[in-house]
Amino acid sequence: MEARKQTTIREARESDVPGILELFATTYGRDYPYAGFMDEAWLKRAVFNDNLLMLVAEAQPDGDILGTASVVFDIGTHSDLLGELGRLVVSAEARGLGIGTQLMAGRLERIRERLHVAIVENRTPHPFSQRISLDFDFAPVGFLPLKRRFDARESIALFARHFDGALELRRNNPRILPEAQDLAHQVFTHCQLPLDIILDEEAPPYPQDAGFRIDEFTPAGLPALLRIERGRLAGREVFGPVRLQYGAFALSARHADYLLARPQGLGDGDAPIAGAIGYIHDEVERSVRIFELIASNDRAIRFLLESLLERCQSALQAEYIEIDVSAYAPRMQRTLLELGFLPIAYVPAMVFHRVERLDVLKMARLLVPPEFGDMSLTPGAQVLADLVGASFREQAVLPEVAEALHRLDLLHGLSAEQTRRVAAACRVAHFESGEALFEEGTEASEVHVILEGMVEVRPGADGPPLGQVRPGESLGEIALLTRQPHSARALAVDPVRTATLNRHGFESLARQRPDIATILLRNLAVGLGTKLQRLGATVTTDEAPDHRGLVW
Repeated sequence: MEARKQTTIREARESDVPGILELFATTYGRDYPYAGFMDEAWLKRAVFNDNLLMLVAEAQPDGDILGTASVVFDIGTHSDLLGELGRLVVSAEARGLGIGTQLMAGRLERIRERLHVAIVENRTPHPFSQRISLDFDFAPVGFLPLKRRFDARESIALFARHFDGALELRRNNPRILPEAQDLAHQVFTHCQLPLDIILDEEAPPYPQDAGFRIDEFTPAGLPALLRIERGRLAGREVFGPVRLQYGAFALSARHADYLLARPQGLGDGDAPIAGAIGYIHDEVERSVRIFELIASNDRAIRFLLESLLERCQSALQAEYIEIDVSAYAPRMQRTLLELGFLPIAYVPAMVFHRVERLDVLKMARLLVPPEFGDMSLTPGAQVLADLVGASFREQAVLPEVAEALHRLDLLHGLSAEQTRRVAAACRVAHFESGEALFEEGTEASEVHVILEGMVEVRPGADGPPLGQVRPGESLGEIALLTRQPHSARALAVDPVRTATLNRHGFESLARQRPDIATILLRNLAVGLGTKLQRLGATVTTDEAPDHRGLVW
């Protein structure tokens, strides 16, 4: 208590910069990747920057700087009233004295009339900042896997708090995909909001169209892009800290860049601009933030996303890609899912658009293995980390799933893109040696594609083997699609890993991608006919064929 009485929380002054600099150096080391915090000139500009509030905890009466914390006001566009509570650092000798709590209180006291929504990115190796966030009514809203890069990549627990006016202006009934449902439900519970989500299983992705080429952005292309944007402002689907109308100078100052799409087959001077994708590349973080997507029609949208992904993997050497997408734009969500992005956070009323605030679904694409290391999370943050982490670990095996699916007769004739789409609808299941994948007479709810191990099929618990299913082969597909019960028992001979597609997933895929469903059903009919012919050839005319092998 005595330590608290002798500490003053105030806004930073230029004379505090050496103390702040030393605090960051001793806390993070001189090789801290964010060079600004080790740059005296940058810190001086930060002290006088209207878009950044920096506080210090000053010891009395000696004036030592015991801690510092900041608020960044321009993480959204100018009208979003969105701010991020930045680095909170307390000197080692002053920890445990409540200074971090005092700094958080000081920030909230100064920002509650400036913001509708505040977010804070908390580190995950320890729970200290997460606990402070919870103490001040911030709610966990996401888990950002491997977003930050220190000595190694580190995940972030995202927390948010709403202030007066934010939720009153919120548009209700967001439309999200089932893949984001569990994450959104948890966030609504944490934020104590009534659940008004509409699940959209029917939204198709934006079409694939290779009839464009990529050009670099120059200020000369700004008027053409603004004309496109003017006609499509009513339904923005992607949000970020800058927009095209800020002008070329402001975009350059924020290290923002665009890729342009132009129709192929026309000369440079004749080809109109069909659209553009805006992004910020952080070389230190090895990350990319997509902040804007403009297109004159739907045909260029997927092409622009795919082109930027290719650039991220090659020229930019990015390891983490993030995008804030409207929770009311299921087509964009579906397209991003097909391109390998996964939901990582849900922030209610995050951005201001026209006359209302919109929920945002944060999505990310990892270009490094999902190895999260040791983390210490508060219970609410742990739930979100488990959901997000599981989805990224499943995604990591998608190439293997797609390769296994590609060898199946059931998927013969699918393109590489169509095979990846089927793989994305699958989940990976594990079975121990001796464990049943399904029992005879039970409802057929999913088809299994064997990735690893061997499965033996028997009639009942003690019947003789009917056959074996090896890696690359499938079982259960006919029973699933004909809705017949399983006619035999499937038992793991050794540890087995399968890619599974359940009936709900297949039916959703069929609605969203009838081109894929047509091929699957055609192949199923061919395969069933082949099996019937083979089975009929093994019995006499007086015998009834045993169809159990057909409906495993």
